[in-house]
Amino acid sequence: MSVNAAILAYTHRNLAPGPLVLTVPAIMITVCMIRMLIWMRPVSARDLDVTQVENRLKRTVFLGTVLSVAYVCWAMMLDQYGGPYEHGHVAIFVAVTVLGCIFCLTFLPVAAFLVAVSVLGTFVVYCFVQKAEVMLAIALNISLVTAVVLKILRDYYNSFVSLEKSQRELQGERRQAHTLSEENARLAQTDSLTGIPNRRYFFRTLESLLERARPDETFTIGLIDLDRFKPVNDTHGHAHGDRLLQVIGQRMVHLCPDNAIVARLGGDEFGLIVMDGPEGAERVAQQMCRAIQEPVRIGDVLVSVGCSAGLAVYPETATSADLLFDRTDFALYHAKKQKRGQCVRFSEKLEHLIRSEQAIDAALHSADLTQELSLVYQPIVETETLKPLGVECLARWSSPTLGDISPELLIASAERAGRAREITLALFDTALSALQQLPASLRMSFNLSGHNLCDPDTITALLDRLAASDCDTGRLLFEITETSLITDIDTAEVALQRLRETGTRIALDDFGTGYSSLSSLHKLPLDIVKIDRSFAARLGDASGRRLITAIRNLVRSLSLDCVIEGIETEDQLISARLAGFTLAQGYFISRPMSLSCLLEHIEDRSTARWSAA
Repeated sequence: MSVNAAILAYTHRNLAPGPLVLTVPAIMITVCMIRMLIWMRPVSARDLDVTQVENRLKRTVFLGTVLSVAYVCWAMMLDQYGGPYEHGHVAIFVAVTVLGCIFCLTFLPVAAFLVAVSVLGTFVVYCFVQKAEVMLAIALNISLVTAVVLKILRDYYNSFVSLEKSQRELQGERRQAHTLSEENARLAQTDSLTGIPNRRYFFRTLESLLERARPDETFTIGLIDLDRFKPVNDTHGHAHGDRLLQVIGQRMVHLCPDNAIVARLGGDEFGLIVMDGPEGAERVAQQMCRAIQEPVRIGDVLVSVGCSAGLAVYPETATSADLLFDRTDFALYHAKKQKRGQCVRFSEKLEHLIRSEQAIDAALHSADLTQELSLVYQPIVETETLKPLGVECLARWSSPTLGDISPELLIASAERAGRAREITLALFDTALSALQQLPASLRMSFNLSGHNLCDPDTITALLDRLAASDCDTGRLLFEITETSLITDIDTAEVALQRLRETGTRIALDDFGTGYSSLSSLHKLPLDIVKIDRSFAARLGDASGRRLITAIRNLVRSLSLDCVIEGIETEDQLISARLAGFTLAQGYFISRPMSLSCLLEHIEDRSTARWSAA
């Protein structure tokens, strides 16, 4: 089309107006050249996707028809100029171009038919309007030849399709048994829900890589686990959850580069193998995480989940499949606990943490909880008078082999070792005993972990101990953190409601650290909100005070008491008082102390403020 159009324009250069022989063909030829360059570029695997192919063929049909009509209309305009030779050239241009395009579109009969009909139809109408008998005869002659060519083209295409079908059927019969075996093997290594490789394929590939790996070869394996997937199943049903997994699986496959594989290992966990170093693997994992976090519309519902990822590199992390996977799993565990929503790579720091946790777990297994566990108490006071209104119980573990262990490590180890309920109940017994020794004007706060809230047996055991004691339940307050609500806020709500029915009160600790703050305030049966200690440091600047005041007003609008934590200087205490906070807690007021020291301070109120134990 481009060559023929250029020649036709050349023969009319001195006859037709300049734009008609220069500008118009230049535009159409440029479009054709661009289209040709697009077709000439190398074909990638993505270009062979069925959906992509269908879309490209549809565009070919549309563009072929549009360009053909554009060219023939241009030729009809040129036909207004020149003598019989130029008119004959126009007719030849139409005939040669339409026949050439038909043969070029052999693979797409629909496009060939539309091009022929549109071009010849336009040409015949033009000749009829011009009342040029010779041109009309030429048009009819070209139409008859074109009709024969289209008939041959259709028969050729149908014969080709039939032959190909026959060959496929013949080959299919010969390879039926072999194909069936291959299909069974493929199905055995394919996840039935998402259609992507499954756990068996993942580990078989990993073991094969380890067997063939050269000393200087590097590859990375990863684990991606969804966050907040269980609420989707619980709220919208398993059908929505399954559909969500299918969409996520396809997104991951779409982003998976040629040097990587992605597999569903089970539930909402996916595996990744990238034949690249840590930086390249981390880029792939982060791209997948961002894609997973995009909302998915399922029917009339828009759902979204988060995800965390863990990576381990061969050979620097491990050289065996089991150890490599375990290290990846630990990196994922660390991401979900400490850096939720991020990608964590296994490192020497995590190696040290593993060894520390193993030592702590071993010490906890053999620990005498009654002898090694204790509580310390930190007062909560009025900001105006520093009069104590209550104390918060803080767990302490003094191991004979490891020394003092932080409460965070104690709770994490207890959950891993399956002793979380036992430790919580042992500490609660100590707290109830201490509560009976404190003045009746003081209340006591006891911390519950997310594991406690999701364990109905632990809640039942706490209620049994409350019923068996003769303490005033109105003096007891259970503290929970926002992070403990992430797993299952509905279960937490039920557990807290059971506790509150006994007359105890509920406090939300570390408020403002993120997650589900506003939903927590509205949904949970709360009495007190404790502002996270990170806000106390911002009492000294104007923007910080405005933010903290806004949080305080929000809490008060819900008729909840408010405590600001982390008061470590006198200026912070004064600023908290000026900001309208009536209750405060922190090292400036008092450090955590033993029960005996607490009772001693209660008896001796000669100092202006509480001092450290």
